[in-house]
Parts: sequence; structure tokens; C-alpha cells
Amino acid sequence: MVFFRKTHYESSESLSVLAWKKFRKNRIGFGSLIFIGITVLIALLGYLISPDPTPFANDQYLELGLKKPGTSVTFLPIKMNEEPVRHNIFYRMLFGQKSSFTNIPLSSWRTEGNHIVIREYSDPPTSDAVEKSFPSNQVGKPYSRTFWLGTDRFGRDYFSMLIIGTRVSLSVGFISVFISLLIGILIGALGGYFRGWIDNVVVWIINVVWSIPTLLLVIAITFALGKGFWQVFVAVGLTMWVEVTRVVRGQILSIREKEFIEAGRALGFSNFRIIFHHILPNIMGVVIVISAANFASAILLEAGLSFLGIGVQPPMPSWGSMIKENYGYIILNSAHLAILPGLAIMLMVLAFMLVGNALRDALDVKTSTVG
Repeated sequence: MVFFRKTHYESSESLSVLAWKKFRKNRIGFGSLIFIGITVLIALLGYLISPDPTPFANDQYLELGLKKPGTSVTFLPIKMNEEPVRHNIFYRMLFGQKSSFTNIPLSSWRTEGNHIVIREYSDPPTSDAVEKSFPSNQVGKPYSRTFWLGTDRFGRDYFSMLIIGTRVSLSVGFISVFISLLIGILIGALGGYFRGWIDNVVVWIINVVWSIPTLLLVIAITFALGKGFWQVFVAVGLTMWVEVTRVVRGQILSIREKEFIEAGRALGFSNFRIIFHHILPNIMGVVIVISAANFASAILLEAGLSFLGIGVQPPMPSWGSMIKENYGYIILNSAHLAILPGLAIMLMVLAFMLVGNALRDALDVKTSTVG
């Protein structure tokens, strides 16, 4: 018995290594996985790499609205009367940090004794702009800042908004897929293994839920739970379990009649042990592929909800809400404000679909060859 277990383990390990080698040979799939990894790293670092590290990247300069990519502006930092609470690096990475200064965009500045005289920003510059004077001990040194992707109509840094918006899309994907797997695997396993009236109830529920358009079902659940960050996760997750249930049920219906399952029953193993220790490990490859496709679907659903105004709420940036706020500028010489978040959604969805296809090929034992 000990020899048998060791041999089985080594066989499973060799199949895993073979699948990984085959996946790496798929350059498109492996490249997509690297792209997803870089995106996840950007989302995790968040405010630490964002040019605007304030919460929700919501530092607004109305006079800088709709600036072109690459615009550089000089700012004068003015010390605030009340110093904001300074947080540790982990807190700042997750939630951002309020600025200790009020930044004023400048057209020009000069030093006169112990004062700094400025002209506030105007485009185009005007010679009759009102000058303001500040004591040198109340202000910081003027500095130049470049808005690499320009600004939106409120003067917010668009590059920072895209970075923070990455978190929303990836978070919706991870949490909604987790919810769908938790529900789908449980219900599908019960229906496929026990069959009978349990399976009939599961099939009936699948047919009922599947008959409702996904977007309408998500909207209904969102209205029931309310608008917000976490509500979107739950709403999307509660609509994606049906496909997982169907696939898991079908796989278990074919595996439950195999010889090793009959052997487990003959040895007196409990149904729980047979399902979770012997059946589910044999279908996880299919579940992983379904999860990659569901991840892409979750990103699209969240973007659609945010575009309709019932997803993530302002001031939290979301790729869908960014398209909604700026699609009108496509014909006003600021098309990049809507194109960039749309391109980000397209690349993210495409990457997960390509990874899913590569995983399907790598985990297909019928096409796996040693070499």
C-alpha cells in the first residue's frame, strides 16, 4: 500500500510538471499570464506607484481640466493648517494618503525677499492675471509635475485613475470567481454524485437562472443589495455560479461510475471523502479553465454596471465609469479619455481568455506528450 501511494504521487507530480511545461511552450498564453501578473502587481502597489497618491486619486484642479497627455505644470505647495495623520506604508498602499499641502498651479513665480509672488495658472497665459504673495516659511519649493495621460474634466490625473481602476476590475474578478466556485462546486457536486431528486432540483435551478439574461439578473441583485464596492462583487458572483455548476455536475456524472470510485465505496469511505478527496481533484483542470473565462466575464460585467451608473460609485475610479464620464469627448479632440479605459478592459479580458485557452490545451491529457 505504501508503494502504491508513492507511485501515484509521483505520477500526479509528473503530470503537473508536464502540463506546466506544455503551458510555457504556448507563447501567447504564457505571455498573457505575465501580462496579468504585471497588472496584479500594479494593482497591489496601487497608491505607492500612482502619481496621485491621495485616496481614490481624487486630487482635483479645475483649471487643469482636459489637458493633453504629457502636459507639465508648475505647482506651489502651501502647508495646511492641520497636518493629516501619517499612515504606515501598508495603509498608504491600500488606501492612499491625504496630502500635507494644498497645491496651486502656477503660470509664473518669483522670489521677493521673504515672500514668493505667484501668478495662478491660466491657459492661455494672461498678462493681467492677479498676483498673490505668500511668506516663504508657509510654502514649499515650487515643483513641476507631468500629467503623462493628461487630465479629465475635473483636472484629475488620468494615469493615476487608470492605475487605481485596475484594482476594481481585478478585485471583482477574484472575489466573484471565488463566490461562483464556492456555490457552483458545492451544488454541482451534490447533484452529480447523489443524482435522483437532488439532481433534478439542481437541473431545475440551473435552467431557471440560465433563462434570465445575465446583465438583467446582475442589475436586479445590485438593486436589492444597493450600490457600492462590495455589492458589485456579490452581485456578479451570484450570477456566475450556474456555468460552474453545470460543468462540475457533468464531470462528476461521468467520474462517479469509474472503478476507483467503486473501490472507495467498497472500502467504506464516506460520501464526503469520495467527493472532495477523489472526485474533485480529478476535475480541477476543467474548473480552472472555467474560472479564467468567468474572470473575463466578471470584468466585463463590472464595467457594464459602472457604465450604467449602478456599479462602483464615485469618487472611486472604475474603468467602466471612466468610459461613461468621458465618452462624449470622443468627438471633441479628447478621445483618449474614453479609449484608454476601453483598451484596458479589452486587454485584460483578452489576456484571461488566452490564458484559459492555454490552460485547456495544457491540461488536456489526450494531447499531452512527454518530451
